[in-house]
Amino acid sequence: MKQPKLSFWQIWNVSFGFFGVQIGFALQNANMSRVFSDLGANLYSLSFMWLLAPLMGVIIQPLVGASSDRTWTRLGRRSPFILAGALTATIAMILMPQAPLFVSFIMPMVFGLIMLAIMDAAFNVAFQPFRALVSDMVPGEQRNQGYSIQSLLINMGAIIGSILPFVLTNVLLLSNEAELGEVAETVAWSFYLGAFIMLASVLWTVVKTKEYAPAEYRKYKGLAEAPAEADHKSVSEKIQGMWQLMVTMPKTMKQLSFVQFFSWFPMFLMWVYILAAITQTSWGIDPKWFNADYIKSVDSVPADISAAKGSAGDWLGILYAMMYIAAALFSTVMGKMANTFGRKFTYAIGLLAGAVGFLSMGLFTHSQAVEVNLLIAQVEVPAGAIGLIIPMIGVGIAWAAIIAMPYSILAGALPADKTGVYMGIFNFTVAGPQIVCGIIAGPILLYLFDNHAIGMMWLAGASLVLGAISVCFVNDSKEVDDLKDEVAETKAAENSPA
Repeated sequence: MKQPKLSFWQIWNVSFGFFGVQIGFALQNANMSRVFSDLGANLYSLSFMWLLAPLMGVIIQPLVGASSDRTWTRLGRRSPFILAGALTATIAMILMPQAPLFVSFIMPMVFGLIMLAIMDAAFNVAFQPFRALVSDMVPGEQRNQGYSIQSLLINMGAIIGSILPFVLTNVLLLSNEAELGEVAETVAWSFYLGAFIMLASVLWTVVKTKEYAPAEYRKYKGLAEAPAEADHKSVSEKIQGMWQLMVTMPKTMKQLSFVQFFSWFPMFLMWVYILAAITQTSWGIDPKWFNADYIKSVDSVPADISAAKGSAGDWLGILYAMMYIAAALFSTVMGKMANTFGRKFTYAIGLLAGAVGFLSMGLFTHSQAVEVNLLIAQVEVPAGAIGLIIPMIGVGIAWAAIIAMPYSILAGALPADKTGVYMGIFNFTVAGPQIVCGIIAGPILLYLFDNHAIGMMWLAGASLVLGAISVCFVNDSKEVDDLKDEVAETKAAENSPA
């Protein structure tokens, strides 16, 4: 039985919750290094603190994926997980900026780390079932369109999340400066607003999307009979079963894991170090002002240094917004490009654009202050900071490809009854590179680049070049099928009577 096609708005509703979840992710990615630095972290230790995020992904996503494959409720099988994750993330986002209030019984840094762990775990609980939900609801012939709309919504949410601190500083005139051990007012209120928007958008998807009933789903996916009820298995048996699935994963999934490594390694570098990189280059701030021990030795941060770090933190939100705008625009044509030139070609071009962006960031070091009108506010920033918009466009194109193309390629290679668990396992290829990066990035920054964070952006660019090369070795089942069809048609034409 053929799965019915969805209208544009049905596909939109299925994916709309991504908008809110990505607001939360964007706030986390753009501001957690800023928060940890304000609470007393050094550049060397930042990558170790960020390890919590991918570790939560490794633990949570496969478990949620497997559970959602077997769960059927009145809300569906993916919606309960999506809703639970969003509710938990909302609470964590509200509590995270309150770290300084808990100093009487827990260190602010420790509280911030705990909230990051809970927040990221909750994002993952919501995010992975969203991926599987799109695969469940969108038929194969609309998959490129479905993942492109998903990418568009993700980037729209990321734009909102990124610019919130800037808007609160320059439109609502909240303070963007923070003393050591505090969280800037604009950052705190950004998390409060982001939490509200995230919960509202997830509720929209849950209410507007009616998942297929079990029997209906099996017909559409070509499953002959209902899956057997899950046996009560020991933890060791479950781990063994998970390991068996990993060993027997589709070949395409294994090949994509190499591309994923070289794609997510640089993304982690960006989230952790780009704030320090642009502050040190475009604002000309010495790396010592990112060393909490040095700051404590001089009692307080000079007003001009504090103002520069606050300004750079807000401007980073604008740069992230430009990145996501570029990603959103590229998402609108990415599906057509994939249909015309192939998914592998589109994927590789996207990664190369990001490589050029990262490698060129060190060119924008002009410190002369200029005024720029952003319609919502007019601000004064270094000329080099404005120039950074150009490389961030390239990074945005890469981001659009990274969050859509591997899933579009992978979806056609997975068995329908194990889509959720394999999507969860595939998250190892997202979290794994970040874990490796988190372990080695600090020593690389200190001993290879002497705490000059721009070197980490160059390392990110080199990694994306390797990622683009790796795409060439991926087996895309759709392209292989298309080639077989062309060969068959050619043979039929040759054998037909003249």
